[in-house]
Amino acid sequence: MEMEKGKVVVEKVRGKSTVIRSFSKYPLKFIIPRKVGSSITDAVWIYSLTYGGGIVSGDSISVEFTIGDGCTAVLTTQSSTKVYKSLGSKCSEQVLEVFRVVSDSSLIIVDWFTSGRHESGEKWDFELYRSSNCIFAEGNQPVFLDTVLLEQSSPVDIAESMHEYQVIAMVLIYGPKLKHVQDQVQENVKRLMSQQLQIPSTRLGCCAKTNSDNCLVRPAFIASCSAFGPKGMGVVVRVASTTTEAVYRFLHHQLAGMEPLLGVSPYS
Repeated sequence: MEMEKGKVVVEKVRGKSTVIRSFSKYPLKFIIPRKVGSSITDAVWIYSLTYGGGIVSGDSISVEFTIGDGCTAVLTTQSSTKVYKSLGSKCSEQVLEVFRVVSDSSLIIVDWFTSGRHESGEKWDFELYRSSNCIFAEGNQPVFLDTVLLEQSSPVDIAESMHEYQVIAMVLIYGPKLKHVQDQVQENVKRLMSQQLQIPSTRLGCCAKTNSDNCLVRPAFIASCSAFGPKGMGVVVRVASTTTEAVYRFLHHQLAGMEPLLGVSPYS
């Protein structure tokens, strides 16, 4: 299928990270808020959105970002993106590619999607969704390659395989300016999951095969954290949650260290 492409280029202008070029084609749209706060802010925040509030089966979206020398950027997909099922069995996909990341470039990517308004009865209901996030250094050397794939299959459908988790998120933090954020996030995730293992988890369902009273117990929120890239310059955090609100709180807390660079506290 033909991909609808977008492109964003970030370079230094008068010593500040600045979007110097931005292009998007329907249904894709970029929102780039103006910087606020003190003069020390040196990061751009780029929202990658789709018209209609989600991705429709059959959409194929590719976004290319270039982060220049010494620049810092935060790239986020639409909060609570949902995949809507259209007529026919079609694949939908989103590809975020970051090119020409040099040793002093820094970026954060937040990519997440949900089953919809779970409380209103919406659920994971589509044939196939693929979300890929890639980072390349100079010379097209791969630094990070990642793909999440959700696909209907028999006898287990997506909703069943996801159990009661309604949100999947990935937070990618890379670059020297964000080392303090990486260290804090790794410590926070380690402490959070240690606490999760010590408290009663949410009872989500019973073991159907044995039909016994021993029920499957899963925490309502789980997160993992690992390093990647040369000399561990990057950290990737993966999250699954039963509620969207819990992910908002998590992102707000974990990215609080970005406030001096952005001028505002993320997800406040």
